[in-house]
Amino acid sequence: MLNVLINRTRLLLVLAGLIFMAALLITPVPVQGSDDDAAALFKSKCVACHGATAEKKFDATKADDVLIETVLKGRKLEKPPNMPAYEEKGITPDQAKALVAFMKSQKR
Repeated sequence: MLNVLINRTRLLLVLAGLIFMAALLITPVPVQGSDDDAAALFKSKCVACHGATAEKKFDATKADDVLIETVLKGRKLEKPPNMPAYEEKGITPDQAKALVAFMKSQKR
């Protein structure tokens, strides 16, 4: 009788472990810098100055690293409004890269 109880307990533990592992495999992991994140960031931080499709004050022909640096460090223009430095506001280099890619995709 004790052996049956031990075997059932082992079986339940193995099944619980398999279910847990399966849950880990099928749970979606958010990807940092995804298109959805970049679109939300653009909408919340950039659309006021750059327009809904990045049609204003954005030169998509510039190299990505130049544009990423501009997002992070800002840029003083000849006349306001200036581009603020978003690194100071918590934007990471990965987010800036995703944001630049998103803005370039809007220009096509």
